[in-house]
Amino acid sequence: MINTGYSCSMTISIFDLFKIGIGPSSSHTVGPMVAARQFTEGLSTENHLKNTCRIEVSLFGSLGATGKGHGSDKAILLGLLGESPESVIVENIEDQLTQVRSSNTLNLVGIKTITFNESTDLIFHRKKSLPFHANGMTFKAFDVQANLLTEKNYYSVGGGFIINEDQIPTESDDASLIDPIVQEQKPQPYTFDSADELLAHCQQHKISISEIMLRNEEVWRTRDEIFSQLLTIWHAMQACVQSGCKNTGVLPGGLKVKRRAAKLFQSLNNHESHDLFNQGDMDWVNLYALAVNEENAAGGRVVTAPTNGAAGIIPAVIHYFKNFRSAHESMGDDDEAIVRFLLTAGAIGLLIKQNASISGAEVGCQGEVGSACAMAAAGLTEVLGGTPEQVENAAEIGIEHNLGLTCDPIGGLVQVPCIERNAMGAVKAINASRLALRGDGSHYVSLDKVIATMRETGKDMMTKYKETARGGLAIQVIQVPVNIVEC
Repeated sequence: MINTGYSCSMTISIFDLFKIGIGPSSSHTVGPMVAARQFTEGLSTENHLKNTCRIEVSLFGSLGATGKGHGSDKAILLGLLGESPESVIVENIEDQLTQVRSSNTLNLVGIKTITFNESTDLIFHRKKSLPFHANGMTFKAFDVQANLLTEKNYYSVGGGFIINEDQIPTESDDASLIDPIVQEQKPQPYTFDSADELLAHCQQHKISISEIMLRNEEVWRTRDEIFSQLLTIWHAMQACVQSGCKNTGVLPGGLKVKRRAAKLFQSLNNHESHDLFNQGDMDWVNLYALAVNEENAAGGRVVTAPTNGAAGIIPAVIHYFKNFRSAHESMGDDDEAIVRFLLTAGAIGLLIKQNASISGAEVGCQGEVGSACAMAAAGLTEVLGGTPEQVENAAEIGIEHNLGLTCDPIGGLVQVPCIERNAMGAVKAINASRLALRGDGSHYVSLDKVIATMRETGKDMMTKYKETARGGLAIQVIQVPVNIVEC
């Protein structure tokens, strides 16, 4: 089900969009890990844990079709062990998984050891779906006599967001029940459900989009906390780029895709100039995006922005802003500019999530790369001095020229075309910003209209083009090893 545009009045925090996690997928890795941990913690609070002797997990829809290639199996095991995406030690993951698989046992949230046979207890339903969303999961717990203790359905709705069956929103409900701080419903000073409403606030109060977002977030956190947490997000993005520029080899999964970022980094350091007026800057933008998404494909630490599959675009554009802007484009303190960038990008991401989707399994890659492109274009435009109207124009251009983009990962892996698609999305975001800054903010198609078009296009898109690996490039590329993924 694609969001029909019901009001959620900004109950999603920017920290729901930007989350530190692991690759390769926010919807297929981060979301399932969170759901698995939440289920096992629920066993404890509901007094079922002491009687639980077996867990059965079933994955449906896109999770069932491409979950193996997207690391859903690993994520489920880690979540059942009690790990979380933001704190799991990446270097320890393989050892943890090996222990579970070699012993056929699993220590639930580090408290109770049960028998776990992955071949029978973790089931991928390749052609079945649950009713609410394409990324559905069912968790069941049984006692020693094989009696069902409890059963719960969860949905991974994009960007690492999950909801359970009791949280499925109706038209009168809030669309996000994710952040425990945000669940404390407090009135915000500038609620908006559309870009038009957002611009109206900016015009009436003579403040920027980032300031609107900042004042709304202050309902839940202090200004210092917001700045600190957003800079933590930025530092995680920087660390991801740095790792991607160093790590070499072949990406996991069977396609034997070679990592390119480290070699490109060496080449640019040796030969290219940091000159804004030649095309070398775009080579660096490509590098930043490739570095992030190669780390993501390898299961490394990344930031959802707004998803893992599109995680390279915003970091690439921020690095571009920091490294290639000329002196007259500087907006003062770098840290403050980066916070303003992320706040502005977040405003666009929230509008897209509210009124369409950021899930490739719902609307195709237009919802992932398209959303990230729009967010990055908006953030860059604001920190380069653009008006709110120019920011909205940049975001609109970013989405408009990604409409209809399919999600057709070869082998069900977040590698081809996903990695290069981030590089293209980053360059496109920069150009969208340039186009908007050359205008006065007035344009023919509004951001709200384009978001609505994305939603409708996603509804019309055939399921095989929505993260199932059953259409597009995924079936046109020959000689793909058949054991890469069950799909």
